[in-house]
Amino acid sequence: MSDIAVRIEGLSKQYRIGARQKDHRTLRDHLVSSLKNLWSRNGHGVLPRKASSEESERIAASGTFWALQDVSFDVKQGETVGIIGRNGAGKSTLLKLLSRITEPTRGRIELDGRVAALLEVGTGFHSELTGRENIYLNGTILGMKRADITRQLDEIVAFAEVEEFIDTPVKRYSSGMTLRLAFAVAAHLNPEILIIDEVLAVGDAAFQKKCLGKMESVADQGRTIFFVSHNLPAVTRLCERAILLDEGKLYRDGTSHAVVNAYLHSELGTISSREWRDPLTAPRGEVVRLRAVRVRTKDEQVTDKFDIRKPIGLEMEYEVLKPGYKLMSSFELWNEEGICLIDSVEYDPAWRGRVRPVGRYRAIAWIPGNYLAEGTFFLSVFVETLDPHTRQIREDQIVAFSVVDTCEGDSARGDFAGRLKGVVRPLLDWSTVLNSESIQAERV
Repeated sequence: MSDIAVRIEGLSKQYRIGARQKDHRTLRDHLVSSLKNLWSRNGHGVLPRKASSEESERIAASGTFWALQDVSFDVKQGETVGIIGRNGAGKSTLLKLLSRITEPTRGRIELDGRVAALLEVGTGFHSELTGRENIYLNGTILGMKRADITRQLDEIVAFAEVEEFIDTPVKRYSSGMTLRLAFAVAAHLNPEILIIDEVLAVGDAAFQKKCLGKMESVADQGRTIFFVSHNLPAVTRLCERAILLDEGKLYRDGTSHAVVNAYLHSELGTISSREWRDPLTAPRGEVVRLRAVRVRTKDEQVTDKFDIRKPIGLEMEYEVLKPGYKLMSSFELWNEEGICLIDSVEYDPAWRGRVRPVGRYRAIAWIPGNYLAEGTFFLSVFVETLDPHTRQIREDQIVAFSVVDTCEGDSARGDFAGRLKGVVRPLLDWSTVLNSESIQAERV
């Protein structure tokens, strides 16, 4: 395969609707129970081209859908590739195929190197084994020698921050502890190919930042990384290349900035407005259904570019489907560097502590002018019910917009034409006074 780490040809995956899968074991479960089927020690491997004709006929006879259809691309060694697309686009299916958790219905995958995958909390961990034992188990499956694993052990434990519990069975770990250890194992055991799904969204902000930093370090070592995320700024920061999937098909492949921009400007992810006219396709929970998210001006204009001096309206529309619940909506605003600038929770005294009747609601939060710096920003929306607390809707970075400084002298930039630092740019209240008496005293 020369310098090609991953080659995918005509990859397709079909599922039966409502069918119970034969085998829900993880990749590690398959490997531990069937070591004789391990690919060769150096990591080379090929997945089958297609299922048997009998199996294909059985699938075709029932209700089916294609999670992936005829996807083909190559990834060079050392590339970092982001996989993006809306929910149901086929992203996770692609990673499961790459990780050998499931087999393709049609097509071929060639992998040149050891693969470590982190697709869900605790992937590949045996619940009865301790953290230490799971580290050695995972390393052994990757084809590493015990001495090599031992050399990495202290660094893995320190990164995961589980020193006190490393000899405790992982079944007693919290989900956060399990996630930290799983990521540390995947990133530190030197796989040639590292696969990371949206699982990082489970961790807290500090841990996410730590993981992103480690992924940058792994990429700098020339290892191949697949990164699935709805965090578009993280994709553009970490990945030189991105692949956009939609309805199981490869929609766009190119530089990460170009693909993210195409995604935001397409019907797949409208840049400053997203509406669901068909209620059957709208994101929803048991109590609430989302109908629209927009970014707009004071005069009701939806736009993707704002004068830095003007206020910005963050707007969502949602339907309450069941009466008798207290609700709380919120916005998160992220910049291109993956920093959350604003996490704003609904604060309208008219509804605070009150149950909501059935109906359609519009919630708007205003960012004042001369507050954000120049750049592109990504908006996430959430709706939750209270007592008990249940998340109804979560749509990550679903719309985006840009802020532009006109350099007319009446913004925080003043007359300075160069690059200004900072993630916000408020127009502060400055006061400068000429003290003429002190000047005269100095001259005397």
